[in-house]
Amino acid sequence: MSAPPYADVVVVGGGSCGCVLAARLSEDPDRTVLLLEAGPGYRSTPGTPPAVLDATVLPVGPDSQWTCTYPARLTRRRPSVVARGRLLGGSGAVNGAYFVRARPDDFEAWPPSWSFDRVLPHFRATETDADAGTGVHRRWHGATGPVPVARTPWAQLHPVGSAFHDAALAAGHRRVDDLNAPGPDGVGRVPLNIRDGMRVGPAHAYLLPALTRANLTVRTGTRVRRVVLSGSRAVGVETEDGETVDAGHVVLAAGAIGSPQLLMLSGIGYGAELTRHGITPRIEIPGVGTGFTDHPEIAVPYRYRVPQPGPAPVLQVVLHTGNLEMRPYTAPFAASVPGSGVADPVLGVVLTRPRSRGTIRLDPADPTRSPLLDYRYLEDPADRADLRDGVAHAAQLLAAMPEVVDRTGFDPDAFDPDDAWLERHLGTSLHLSGSCRMGTDDTAVVDDRCRVHTTEALSVVDTSVFPQVPGRGPHATAVMLAERVGTRTDL
Repeated sequence: MSAPPYADVVVVGGGSCGCVLAARLSEDPDRTVLLLEAGPGYRSTPGTPPAVLDATVLPVGPDSQWTCTYPARLTRRRPSVVARGRLLGGSGAVNGAYFVRARPDDFEAWPPSWSFDRVLPHFRATETDADAGTGVHRRWHGATGPVPVARTPWAQLHPVGSAFHDAALAAGHRRVDDLNAPGPDGVGRVPLNIRDGMRVGPAHAYLLPALTRANLTVRTGTRVRRVVLSGSRAVGVETEDGETVDAGHVVLAAGAIGSPQLLMLSGIGYGAELTRHGITPRIEIPGVGTGFTDHPEIAVPYRYRVPQPGPAPVLQVVLHTGNLEMRPYTAPFAASVPGSGVADPVLGVVLTRPRSRGTIRLDPADPTRSPLLDYRYLEDPADRADLRDGVAHAAQLLAAMPEVVDRTGFDPDAFDPDDAWLERHLGTSLHLSGSCRMGTDDTAVVDDRCRVHTTEALSVVDTSVFPQVPGRGPHATAVMLAERVGTRTDL
């Protein structure tokens, strides 16, 4: 479908936030909305690729046609490559369907207008929680929202999740019936945006039902090169093929990597850095692409005692304790992430409140290519100490799962991981946040309405605006963010 020459709102990026925004903004029949997505698309559930629907598989491996990859340094000595969704629905179309909200105290780092009490109605508006009223208090949950949410029934838990849950209780952790409600830490079943085995992300929940609207145009296979500015006002976007689309308002929802890169390519960022890359500075905002956070994850490997049953959602149970989340994945990544080649099962140990901060840098050879992600994981000594403690506790929990874990040669009391061991087993949860941070200080990029500072008619709405990565996975919070911004009468 060709793009109109003008739209009242142009949304750049058809990921989780872009799908929600386009659907909500187009509810006003007098507002024209154009959604531009670089990757491929689909217009119905039957027309969706099976790998995108299958909630037991994460199609993000090295041969995936549904992702783009970015070079990264997790530490100074640990190069890596990270993948993000590149299709309609973005990473929310290929993730593990983990739909856990940020905790109330996460919002203490946000502007006051984003307190937990203020955002709770918008969390509720995103979902229909199938478990509300059956051990899950209706007060915290929606009954008419687009995203279906449910926890795996106790009788259907995979043996890995069930054994881990029992081991955590035996270790003294509290059972938590609702991980999406305020309350203490503990172990509980994961709220999942899955229905009948199908991953139901924001593309299917929000956007596809809206495609019949005359005022909404969705164009896939279209990469945006830059935002077109007239002075400090955004007046449109330029695509990779040189086409210009005029806009009354431009919203970047290209993700926590794509949005800061687009701002920099448009001349918005740290002027000296832009000049070094041959980009003419237009608006000085030094915080673009700096100070991001993400969840470092240590994969603690083990062996199964006996073969485990077949496909299941990749994560059904988690333990939250202090600054850590423990993730007993239901299958080795070789099975759940085709092409990954990781044959051993692992227990993920995630640092949920990292202190180390990262930076996104443009490629000096070609700023339009994938930028470099410099995570700077483990630079803060407290991060290393928390992860060492977490890995030691993970070993104790694995030892308490004899029905699942082969304990041959496995002595948790002798397990003492040093920094080198942590680095060898280090990965990332792919929850990058805060690269276009919301706030009022000199390094903030957007205000509390997600409008880019010192500009007009330009917003960023995705996880890049989070002041820091939430203490839980960010997907449910990202959908809430877009829901709240998209239902305002003006941007």
